[in-house]
Amino acid sequence: MPQRCELAVIGGGLMGAATAWAASRRGLSVLLLEQFDPGHHRGSSHGSARIVRRAYDDAMYTRLTGRAFELWRELEFDSGSPLLRMLGGVDFGARAYVDAVAGQLADAAVEHEVLDAREAERRWPGLVFEGPVIHHPQAGTVDAAAAVTAFLDGAERRSATLRFGTAVRSLEERPSGVRIVLDDGESVEAAQVVVAAGGWTAELLGDRLPLPTLAVTQQDAFHFPRLDAAADAWPSVIHEHGNGIYHLAGGRDGGPGDDRKIGEHYGGRRTTATGRDGVVTDATRQCLTEYVKRWLPGLDPVPRTETTCLYTTTPSEDFLLDRVGSLIVCSPCSGHGAKFAPLIGELTADLVTSGEGPPAAFRLAAHTARGA
Repeated sequence: MPQRCELAVIGGGLMGAATAWAASRRGLSVLLLEQFDPGHHRGSSHGSARIVRRAYDDAMYTRLTGRAFELWRELEFDSGSPLLRMLGGVDFGARAYVDAVAGQLADAAVEHEVLDAREAERRWPGLVFEGPVIHHPQAGTVDAAAAVTAFLDGAERRSATLRFGTAVRSLEERPSGVRIVLDDGESVEAAQVVVAAGGWTAELLGDRLPLPTLAVTQQDAFHFPRLDAAADAWPSVIHEHGNGIYHLAGGRDGGPGDDRKIGEHYGGRRTTATGRDGVVTDATRQCLTEYVKRWLPGLDPVPRTETTCLYTTTPSEDFLLDRVGSLIVCSPCSGHGAKFAPLIGELTADLVTSGEGPPAAFRLAAHTARGA
């Protein structure tokens, strides 16, 4: 391990890996420190399927998705690995939400169409809809675990040092940068440090930066078998209903039948990064089983597999990305950041090299102003 580097990145999930890739592409000497083994399942970046899409009911995020897609394609080219599965995306449910999404897509000149429920059901047999349905083709899934590998491999090819199984004990700011003390007693000095530690962020930075309240929750997700496993995969779907239902093609995690991944965006249980139990609740399982019976008759209503992951959410659900001195807090991404990973890496590298970068809404001052 180097004794000194220009940039140390703490956390090897999607955001930390993307930052290492972006910074190493700019020629910086990068050290990435990850407390667990590669590909671990203890955070927010494992698994084979996360939704990517252009559809948001917010102009800023709609705009940012465009640049994120450009960078996903750059990563695919750089790594030689297909990461995106472009199946299209569908949004429906609460009328105010649907109208806002349609308006933002139109304002951003993103190709889309508004269907009535019957036409959508004709187009995608096995799904049930209500009200107007928005479909846009620039959507689908990204293989999160493969993306982490692609980011890290690309960073390592550009001379980044990757160190796994290495937890950080403390950060000591100095005139020349930051001294990072590791659990094994070793230390390293970095001109700048990016903390991209998800649910562990407050533990590392809570006494150093004016962080908003960060809620760490354990989220349940399920894979339901498709009754016609040979049929074309459905688009990714956001249903503004109940606790906010999402479902998508499960990819590798869905097994040979490409089982459908389903979860609730707002249905998590409060926990801590180290205190999660990894046990899916009976209540969530029952809720989503009933949902499948009502809205997804093309699925077997008995889940084949189930899993959990972590969300780390700000009160506003806006991302958190800012710099104070030599320390940079990167994300947390409030459960909807995976699709932006290469863009978050680019914006973080901008902070490292120029102090510029993220939209004002992501800065610490904006979170403070909102009373977070």
